[in-house]
Amino acid sequence: MSHQTGIKANEELRKFFAKCKLGKIRVVKVSIENEQLTLSDYKEVEKTWDDDFDKMVGPMIESSQPSYILYRLDHRNETGYDWLLISWSPDDAPVRQKMLYASTKATLKQEFGNNCISEELHGTSEHEITLGGLTKNRKADSSPAPLTTQEEELARLRKVENITLSNAGIDSRAQTLSGVSFPISNAVIDSVNSMVKKKINYIQLKIDIENEEIHLVRDDVIPVDKLSEQIPKDNARYHLYSFSHKYEGSTIQSVVFIYSMPGYSCSVKERMLYSSCKGPLLDIIESNLGLTISKKLEIGSEEELTEDYLIEEIHPKKVVDKPKFEKPKGPPSRGAKRLTKIQKT
Repeated sequence: MSHQTGIKANEELRKFFAKCKLGKIRVVKVSIENEQLTLSDYKEVEKTWDDDFDKMVGPMIESSQPSYILYRLDHRNETGYDWLLISWSPDDAPVRQKMLYASTKATLKQEFGNNCISEELHGTSEHEITLGGLTKNRKADSSPAPLTTQEEELARLRKVENITLSNAGIDSRAQTLSGVSFPISNAVIDSVNSMVKKKINYIQLKIDIENEEIHLVRDDVIPVDKLSEQIPKDNARYHLYSFSHKYEGSTIQSVVFIYSMPGYSCSVKERMLYSSCKGPLLDIIESNLGLTISKKLEIGSEEELTEDYLIEEIHPKKVVDKPKFEKPKGPPSRGAKRLTKIQKT
């Protein structure tokens, strides 16, 4: 950075930078001489930027001497042409020189105009400072870093983020949601509509992992004491249950969403998919299909799913009075306080 070296552009270079903005200059070489940024060489535009590149940049490279090269591209931004900044720092250059150029680059960018530089290229060998080297560098910058097997799997699971519904009345535009969004079958839509109309009170859904879709397993009318029997012991599932119950003298109908995951009997992939698809699925059910969900639960075993459990979750007990903090009593055998008598001398 500039405060590290104190090196600034000399007056000649500042004036030349202003000339560069007119568009006739193709390439500029800048060096550090006598503790100043100095104009070393330049060439004017001849053909297109890629036609001029190797012919003009190559001769400006010195095998053991660092330098900066500013190269004008042919596309423009709001302030003028875009420029490429090449930082040439050959491996065989003295360490002190390489450090000096590295710590002065921010000053050069400021003197030329940060908003004019749209791209940078750093090279330590001559083949990197060629049109081919620039193209390779651009591809490397735009490509993601190599992923581990686990990262590739997770990336694949997260890549689907748009929901497409073909049914009439369902918004089929792409929606951005957190998690993985899989299409739901028409049977699921019909069942949820039936629950909205109070024709059924139970729906079970599963993820078709191979086809990446959410399908209906079954829908029915079942009493609450039979609900636990619907939970598979070896597969994850989503459940919707319209729970009719009495609370404080009134009959209440509460729709509960239950995500059942029977521990590690399921594969890692299945656990990841069910966890990731839950949020987008709930958004479709509530926002698109109009089913209001009162409580969202997650269970690991069917034994948890009792009537008392549902009531406690839907209507949690309120703590009316908090116990007051009482200062702990001192030790019982503390004894009388001692008085120390000070004798006069």
